[in-house]
Amino acid sequence: MSRRVVQVLGSSAGGVARHVGQIASALSAADGGLDGLQVQVVGPAAVEATVLPGTDTGTGAAAFRAVEITDRPRPADVRAVLELRRLVRGAGVLHAHGLRAGALAVLAARTLPRGVRPRSVVTLHNLPVGGRAVRVVSGVLELVVARGADVVLGVSGDLVARAGARGARRAERALVPAPTTPPPGRSREDVRADLGVPDGAALAVTVARLAPQKGLDALLDAAGLLPAAPPLVWVVAGDGPLESALAARVRAEALPVRLLGRRHDVPDLLAAADVVVSTAVWEGQPIAVQEALRVGAAVVATDAGGTREVTGDAAVLVPVGSAERLAEAVRAVLTDDGRREDLRAAASARSAELPDVAQVVAQLLRVYGFDPGGSDGGAGHRPPGPRR
Repeated sequence: MSRRVVQVLGSSAGGVARHVGQIASALSAADGGLDGLQVQVVGPAAVEATVLPGTDTGTGAAAFRAVEITDRPRPADVRAVLELRRLVRGAGVLHAHGLRAGALAVLAARTLPRGVRPRSVVTLHNLPVGGRAVRVVSGVLELVVARGADVVLGVSGDLVARAGARGARRAERALVPAPTTPPPGRSREDVRADLGVPDGAALAVTVARLAPQKGLDALLDAAGLLPAAPPLVWVVAGDGPLESALAARVRAEALPVRLLGRRHDVPDLLAAADVVVSTAVWEGQPIAVQEALRVGAAVVATDAGGTREVTGDAAVLVPVGSAERLAEAVRAVLTDDGRREDLRAAASARSAELPDVAQVVAQLLRVYGFDPGGSDGGAGHRPPGPRR
């Protein structure tokens, strides 16, 4: 079996690209991969700097080849399939990320003769959402992936179940650990002073792309429901297409919310918070929540997608879209010192249970059929789930 692994992705807002970069680097590392393993990343030119930062095309631990795979159907998809077909010919493994990239990659692989056809793996990173037309197209792509890939990985249990229902021969939960980041570099007091948090005020922190999936309307609704005492400053770190609309609403309703834009001190913000809040409509294995657990933050989150699989019992989970329940949970954490400290302790303990990059490599080598310790028996790896 060829030791060449081709990682394929489409256009990405960042999360998928960073994950592909993480696993490409780990698989290529001398101490984490397999002797002779060659990793190539294929995707739109715009994602190269995110996937392989600090390298030039074709150099570094993994090589990059530009193929334009967009987020919507285009006539150029035919050219993309033909390019993928040529690039993956004779590879040992084709591992595509995302529904669109996965469908195109599967089509490319399945049109190759068996002798040069790679083992195909697709990781599904998001739940398809949108209007009727989007759902119809997504449904077709899900069938192509489920019935064409040798293995389907889903970043949450619901995605794994969907793949199985659509005919996947084998489906299991992917491991998606948060990237390694430096520990907080500033004191809680310094961070709060820099943010202008008054003495005696509580600090709530949300880290999220300003996009519909993150449920930020519910965040603003909840902020408006919280009482004026104790005083609260709620900061949102991130940028995105909803920034102007959210800022306008914050001003119009005089909400205690500040939009900070993109930040490079997220660990500092999370460690300084009295409560970290996620209001997502759907998540796989939310990176920001994993980062909050890592610094021992008290977390309130919506029970969306795979969030519960990440937090276990180390967070207060509320129904998606319920501003009233969200506000109630945030208020309870902020006004109960004992509960807040219990959550912080539980967060630190839960973080130690979450998978790391070494476990990701072990899972992928097994799924790829490269497991040096034995064969890929097909039983599937069960990563840590919620504690009962």
